[in-house]
Amino acid sequence: MTKAELVEKMAKDAGISKVAAAATLNSFMTNVTKALKKKNGKVTLVGFGTFAKTRRKARKGRNPQTGDPIKIKACNVVKFRPGKKLKDAI
Repeated sequence: MTKAELVEKMAKDAGISKVAAAATLNSFMTNVTKALKKKNGKVTLVGFGTFAKTRRKARKGRNPQTGDPIKIKACNVVKFRPGKKLKDAI
């Protein structure tokens, strides 16, 4: 499902315009991003799941084309853990 399809579905389900649904979705994504930027960023949506920021350590990798070893820098990544309702629905 694309963002446009999600906006269309949200607008239909809520009985609002696509513009309002797009603004709502953009606001949601912006606020989740802001929350995850914080030191111990975490967003929990009960029944749906949890978005959590974690730190991935630096590690060694390998260039798949040449086979040469490369260094991969440490970075922050977002992990999603599905909630019980989402697990049961799938």
